[in-house]
Amino acid sequence: MPQLNPNPWFSIMLLTWFTFSLLIQPKLLSFTSANNPVNKTMTTKPIPWTWPWT
Repeated sequence: MPQLNPNPWFSIMLLTWFTFSLLIQPKLLSFTSANNPVNKTMTTKPIPWTWPWT
């Protein structure tokens, strides 16, 4: 069964993984987010739900 032979595919997978982790990933991580997360405080108190079976 030729699909079980890892000879060409294992090296292609390793080359792809190393390319992503060494070249592409640092470039993607250097970008800054356009919308920085902001802590929001609750200003209103939530209204409790009235359950019909109670």
